Amino acid sequence: MTVSESTSAAEVQNDSALPAAGSSFYTAMRILPALQRQAMFEIYAFCRAVDDIADGDAPAAKRRAGLEQWRREIDACYAGHAPSRLHSLHRQILAFDLERDDFQAVIDGMMMDADAAICAPDANTLDLYCDRVASAVGRLSVKVFGLPRDDGIALSHHLGRALQLTNILRDIDEDAEIGRVYLPREALLAAGVELGTPAEIVAHPALHQVCAPLVAQAEAHFQAADAIMRRNARRVVRAPRIMSAAYHAILKRLTVRGWARPRQAVKVAKLRLIGILLRYAFI
Repeated sequence: MTVSESTSAAEVQNDSALPAAGSSFYTAMRILPALQRQAMFEIYAFCRAVDDIADGDAPAAKRRAGLEQWRREIDACYAGHAPSRLHSLHRQILAFDLERDDFQAVIDGMMMDADAAICAPDANTLDLYCDRVASAVGRLSVKVFGLPRDDGIALSHHLGRALQLTNILRDIDEDAEIGRVYLPREALLAAGVELGTPAEIVAHPALHQVCAPLVAQAEAHFQAADAIMRRNARRVVRAPRIMSAAYHAILKRLTVRGWARPRQAVKVAKLRLIGILLRYAFI
């Protein structure tokens, strides 16, 4: 998808931008009431569009230009003259009081990928990246779900980081193939892993020592997120509970699989996802 293409909630139902039917995101969003579901697919379409630019094959300058165009168009929505292709998203911005800074934070996160291949960022940079590409999306989403402001922000902080750290651990080899390593520099150096090429880093026999603290961080964020969800009405946390349970299952399977090569891909089994759906969708 290029930045000039339109992806609204109506179009996303029949477009490749629709999340995969077997994915945990699709499962979690499909159980929402119609108005909330439409808003979430609009947010997803935005995230998918800017992510496609950041991960595209175009030169870095062209990718940055594409993201800057999105930045200007988001600003235009908040200035009261939304571009025609964002009319549907603009309606959701007004309906759910979605914040401009959160959309712009997502674009900032994509800029981090577009500017240069991230390789062994320091811990603070990694946390900033997680906030921008995951927790900012959460801050948009919790407004749609209807969580109270303070708990919504806190849930976005913890669950966003839990999900993104799980993604990073799951996609180590896939990311290395495109020149990226999101594992933190401090953990790599502490484990004696030299900061060579991405392929060299992820092939190091001490990789398990690097991943262990990230697993612990993700677990702590999952636990904090669960505590927040337990104190809120079940109807407003159904979707994030499904996402949390699905990704936590992935993290546990990664831990059991280990980090020695060859590393087999890990995903949530279809029956497991159905079980999660049955547990949380109808409460």
